[in-house]
Amino acid sequence: MSSSVGGGGGQQFRYTQTPSKVLHLRNLPWECAEEELVELCNPFGRIVNTKCGVGANRNQAFVEFTDINQAISMVSYFASSSEPAQIRGKTVYIQYSNRQEIVNNKSPGETAGNVLLVTIEGVQANDVTIDVIHLVFSAFGFVHKIATFEKAAGFQALIQYTDAATASAAREALDGRSIPRYLLPEHVTSCCLRISFSAHKDLNIKFQSHRSRDYTNPYLPVNSSAIDTLQPAVGADGRKVEAEGNVLLASIENMQYAVTVDVLHTVFSAFGTVQKIAIFEKNGGTQALIQYPDVTTASVAKEALEGHCIYDGGYCKLHLSYSRHTDLNVKAHSDKSRDYTIPQGAMQAVPQPPGVPTTSAGWQGNPQAGGAYAPPGAAAPNHGTTGQVPNWNPGNSGYAPAPGAYPGQMYSSPMQYGASGGFSAPAAPPQELHTSQQMPPPQYGNQPGPAGAPGTGQPHPYYR
Repeated sequence: MSSSVGGGGGQQFRYTQTPSKVLHLRNLPWECAEEELVELCNPFGRIVNTKCGVGANRNQAFVEFTDINQAISMVSYFASSSEPAQIRGKTVYIQYSNRQEIVNNKSPGETAGNVLLVTIEGVQANDVTIDVIHLVFSAFGFVHKIATFEKAAGFQALIQYTDAATASAAREALDGRSIPRYLLPEHVTSCCLRISFSAHKDLNIKFQSHRSRDYTNPYLPVNSSAIDTLQPAVGADGRKVEAEGNVLLASIENMQYAVTVDVLHTVFSAFGTVQKIAIFEKNGGTQALIQYPDVTTASVAKEALEGHCIYDGGYCKLHLSYSRHTDLNVKAHSDKSRDYTIPQGAMQAVPQPPGVPTTSAGWQGNPQAGGAYAPPGAAAPNHGTTGQVPNWNPGNSGYAPAPGAYPGQMYSSPMQYGASGGFSAPAAPPQELHTSQQMPPPQYGNQPGPAGAPGTGQPHPYYR
């Protein structure tokens, strides 16, 4: 007998092999059901076993007849017929299988268990967060653990339920389905879930991270290497929301003037007691962590100061987000860090390098800078006790001069709305600030000039 060739140019029948009562069917339509296979093969004999969804594309299947002659009859019929075997209008290629029987209709991936192996097709690893996966699969029962990883098959996840019944319900409902479109990034055009059972019974989750989560153990440590890459949480409606915290992360752009701890303290203490501040450099830019005693205060400050410029003219613009930190570890007392919860006398100052002039009274020796935050034209404030700086009043109208700025350079108050994008002053008169909010003026005001020359009011240049 000769071989027939299908429309795709491939061999349609390969019956020169040793006949078998098990037939191998290829080029099946997407998600071909067992009922469709039985309907195609039933005219030739009784079907005792089938196995669907075989192959990398899951478009192959095996069919076992009760007798080998029934299988030979089916192969011979379609070899001589002008009409090829078809399912849903798609040509199906039939050949004898190398096996003589289908030993087990259920592969290891089809044996029910409490852990699902989910392959998410059409997405990259960062397109679907672990929170989105949890949101989708927790609709069918309590999800104990999730672990995500990348394999040759694509982005995959192991999802552990309480029992096999819950896992089976989730698999039956979600296999072949897509994650809701509103939970996916805009650039993802298609997404399909391929779900099978895993041989695992209990996942071993060592850390909480953006790749793994144990919902039964809230005290599991967080993987420190994954803190910066943790992905946003998902709200009840499935949309991404930013987790709030008592520590703000401030990114400062367009820096024409140096921003010290004192400057940040002045700005952020207008909304509540600032406990700690730490300034650091990252990716070529300046960032700072500002710690408040509670989430509410941090939230108010973030809403008011987001996009605010510290100095008039759009200089030192703030971009704020919540940090994962809850309690900063501030060990130094310098222009880069400060802990206002410790009395100033108990905090050890960072030693100055040789040759740097120091003032015995610290910042008390610069009375001019002490009034740097007064509104233009205001009388010089009465300092009272030596070194006591008047509280910064966020309700003052107009911009106060920037410390050591050029004439006309103004300090932008975050509580009013001006040309630089400030905010309106509160209706109620400003209250006295907490003692921890009384701050020394920035140390980059009037700078000493060369020997015998008067001091200059220009700020330090900021070197990028």
